[in-house]
Amino acid sequence: MDLSSRLDRRMALVAGAMMAGLALAVATALPAMAQRPVTVPEVPLETLLKQDELPDLILGAEDAKVTVVEYASLTCGHCMNFHTKVFPELKTKYVDTGKVRWIYRDFPLDPRAIAGAMLARCAAGEEVNTDRALAMIDALFHKQADWAFVKTNPTQALFDVAKQTGFTQERFDKCLTDEALLQKITAIYTRAAETFGVNATPSFFIDGKRLQAAPSVEEFEKALDPLLAGG
Repeated sequence: MDLSSRLDRRMALVAGAMMAGLALAVATALPAMAQRPVTVPEVPLETLLKQDELPDLILGAEDAKVTVVEYASLTCGHCMNFHTKVFPELKTKYVDTGKVRWIYRDFPLDPRAIAGAMLARCAAGEEVNTDRALAMIDALFHKQADWAFVKTNPTQALFDVAKQTGFTQERFDKCLTDEALLQKITAIYTRAAETFGVNATPSFFIDGKRLQAAPSVEEFEKALDPLLAGG
């Protein structure tokens, strides 16, 4: 069996495990989602900010006046559009200036999205280096068409992106077979669906209030500026 075939077989095995984990998360979340409104318009900020077993990926000042929590899937086209075309301007205007604290959380919608989320977490390392994790996330969004939807050699396609951020083949394989990490990521998914009513990506909560409009720069300005101007 050549290298390409071995890689694809490995991806099939890993994807199977990831699909099982995601299916369990979905099965757990669906009853709760059926008993509540499709979306939860507002969540107490203290509840929203309670971290899962995996530490949050956070950008911005700890004492920022406003906190945004984002749930995204790395295979989601709308998420890709937001991160490549909208978020850079928001980051410059609000996050880099210390006005807004931005928290990124995974809500993976399929096995490849879970794989990408796992790689971002492995990139962060035990010390949870947010910059390294977000560099991986940024690469995956910018290269989404090259790995998220390919029909052949999906493992190689994903590795080709991962190695641009420093992954070796050994580190890549070890990351995608980390069962404990898989369970922690699916737990984030389950809690978001059950407790916060997240059912689509991207989803945003601004100081606990869900952004109902399309996530454009203009809509974020409408939501953020009054909060920042308030006493």
